[in-house]
Amino acid sequence: MFTGIIQKTGVVQRVGKVNDGWSLQIGCTPWMSELETGESIAVHGVCLTVTSFNVDSFTADLLDETRDRTVLRLVQTGSRVNLERALAIGDRLGGHLVTGHVDETGTVRDMASRNRDYLLRIGCSSYLAGQSVCKGSITIDGVSLTISGLGDDWLEVNIIPHTWHSTTLCERRVGDHVNLEGDIIGKYIARLMNRSDNSGITQEMLRENGFV
Repeated sequence: MFTGIIQKTGVVQRVGKVNDGWSLQIGCTPWMSELETGESIAVHGVCLTVTSFNVDSFTADLLDETRDRTVLRLVQTGSRVNLERALAIGDRLGGHLVTGHVDETGTVRDMASRNRDYLLRIGCSSYLAGQSVCKGSITIDGVSLTISGLGDDWLEVNIIPHTWHSTTLCERRVGDHVNLEGDIIGKYIARLMNRSDNSGITQEMLRENGFV
């Protein structure tokens, strides 16, 4: 589990096939506490498992499905990526609950500066837009952001200068693809609203048994 508060950015040092799978090697400045083999780390919002590490880089394997369904399929040597280690018990929850399981990729439709801040409009599926609400949360390339505008197949976010310049969002351009993860609370609500009730509990059954 993550928060969407990016801790640092890294640079892809190597990406390629390894034993019929994919592997990423990412260079970054040293962490305050040493990484551990097997721990989870979000790379551009994608939850990956650390397979090896040293003081200034780590390696993670990448499933074919993960690569195909996220923008990690587009990274190459020299690409900069957002990084966040998994949330630990007792950590501050500065963003929102993020699973690192990307729902889909969206497309940057528009970007603009508004006074000191920046605006991004992201094209997305009507399904994801339907699960979202204004002032709710969205994760874009691993960054926890607040939705400021919403349409049938798009959403907008406003980004403060600190977040803009300390993540890879400042490198995005119109037409670029980004990883999107919707708010997990919205997903559960949508699931409950759309499912058929197969529990067998009905108003009539409750009434017959003296509950209504």
